[in-house]
Amino acid sequence: MRIVAELPHPECKITIFSMNNKYIIKFEQGAIEQTYKLAEMDILNGIDGVFEVIDEAFIKSVIENFKTMRSEFIATYNRHN
Repeated sequence: MRIVAELPHPECKITIFSMNNKYIIKFEQGAIEQTYKLAEMDILNGIDGVFEVIDEAFIKSVIENFKTMRSEFIATYNRHN
């Protein structure tokens, strides 16, 4: 797996990898991460096509998912402590 690109964003780290004919888009926020895989053959224009997929609406959805994931984890953790 190799890093193809990193996109700056104030709320999360965004890294794009290439591995086995797939682009892997990884979003990280603290200890939580979300990963999305796209077949290279499904994306026109190579890495530029991946940048088009990662638009502000998608990033906003990812950030909302992080909030949900964090609150669910905290609730689970608190139930067991």
